[in-house]
Amino acid sequence: MKLIDSHCHLDRVDLAHYQGSFQDFVTATLESGVEQMLCVCIDLESYPAMLELVREYDNIFVSVGVHPNDRDRKEPTAAELVEMASMPKNVAIGETGLDYFRSEKSDTEWQQRRFRTHIQAAREARKPLIIHTREAREDTVTLMQQEQARDAGGVMHCFTESWEMAQQALDMGFYISFSGIVTFNNAAELRDVAKKVPLDRMLIETDSPYLAPAPYRGKPNQPKYLYRVAETIAEIRGMEVEELAQITSSNFFKLFTAARVNSQ
Repeated sequence: MKLIDSHCHLDRVDLAHYQGSFQDFVTATLESGVEQMLCVCIDLESYPAMLELVREYDNIFVSVGVHPNDRDRKEPTAAELVEMASMPKNVAIGETGLDYFRSEKSDTEWQQRRFRTHIQAAREARKPLIIHTREAREDTVTLMQQEQARDAGGVMHCFTESWEMAQQALDMGFYISFSGIVTFNNAAELRDVAKKVPLDRMLIETDSPYLAPAPYRGKPNQPKYLYRVAETIAEIRGMEVEELAQITSSNFFKLFTAARVNSQ
């Protein structure tokens, strides 16, 4: 079974189990069946070190963006994002979006401005968006529509929202990505969404080192646990896990076209 982890944060994975060796970590990941990974940026301050960490690995791609959770980060301009997205290993803009979970409802304008900047950059760079949304369904969809996110395309990462929102994103040409949350006992509604999303618009991810799937829940997550996401969704869909792996891997390269070019 060959898998692609469409969203992970490799610069934040604890390497203690691998004696601090990133090379050993990558080797173990490849041996587990995960052949490619997309290492996703969450702030500009850490982007250079993240890029350097994965530079020599042809099977690891990167994105560039500033996460909506942290206000006190360097605020990017669209031009800066476009320039950084031009680097050869870069395949996407993000992670970006809206997260109102820890925000006062009256203090969200800065997130919206940042999100708009990322959408504008993605359209200009002609690279897809990686969108994070939490407790901000209506505003996320509205801003995507207002800024013509359809023109860039992208993925709703670590999706935990309703089928209605999934449909709205699908209608704009976006993919839906499922993480280890789909394996949780309390994720019945999410599993129903995973059953409905068209297979040709589905991705899978770990969001490592966060959100480890069952039976590893509560432990640091790793890309090698991606098989649990694949197994769970395959069971939900009544299909062989190898088929799901093949479909989601193909979808990855359809969306992140720069990754397809760089992997050839």
